[in-house]
Amino acid sequence: MVFKRRDRRSVPRAILAFFWPKGGWTRAARYVKFRVTRLPDPPHRIARGIFAGVFVTFTPFFGLHFLLAAILSKLMRGNIVASLLATFVGNPLTFPAIAASSLQTGHFLLGTGGRVPMDTQHTLAEKILGAGADLRHNFVAMFTSDEAHWTRLAVFYSDVFLPYMVGAIIPGLICAIAAYYFSLPVLLVYQKRRQAKLKAKWIALKQKAAVDDAKASHSGGAE
Repeated sequence: MVFKRRDRRSVPRAILAFFWPKGGWTRAARYVKFRVTRLPDPPHRIARGIFAGVFVTFTPFFGLHFLLAAILSKLMRGNIVASLLATFVGNPLTFPAIAASSLQTGHFLLGTGGRVPMDTQHTLAEKILGAGADLRHNFVAMFTSDEAHWTRLAVFYSDVFLPYMVGAIIPGLICAIAAYYFSLPVLLVYQKRRQAKLKAKWIALKQKAAVDDAKASHSGGAE
């Protein structure tokens, strides 16, 4: 298969690569920057795609960020590839800060507290694990006579998912707008410089071709 890895990675290696990619996060960031700046699209469309990708990373819809970024970018008439690359902002190094800011903002807006206390982190983990346990149990209950359980899912929704979803709007918009207005002038300058280099290269090639033609004509006339 074309996209199949030659060296199959073990589960521990795959997990390690997720948290620390080959070459480190600095190299990964440089690669994303390289790809974004070379996208064949006007700067404003690329910047819109970056806006969409950054905003989506603040939402609690993990596993759907690529799809949501592409849809939002399409609605905004932005560059879809740029939106997918911009989801790199959400990574294992930044997700703790993203989650904390979204949850704290959500609890504040919903009136359930201005911040998430440090001593409730264990309870938060229990709520997530409890929701997962209910999901597994309810899936099995669909094919057995067991009764579905919704208590821990309801607690997770009201205490975690809903505050996260509501609270993601403000920090997500702030970071997405900042990314848009930061990337737009950078892309404009880069594309102008690249066009100038390509134009200079084309002129140099044209001049070289003219010199070669003149030499060929001169040598042909001498014969």
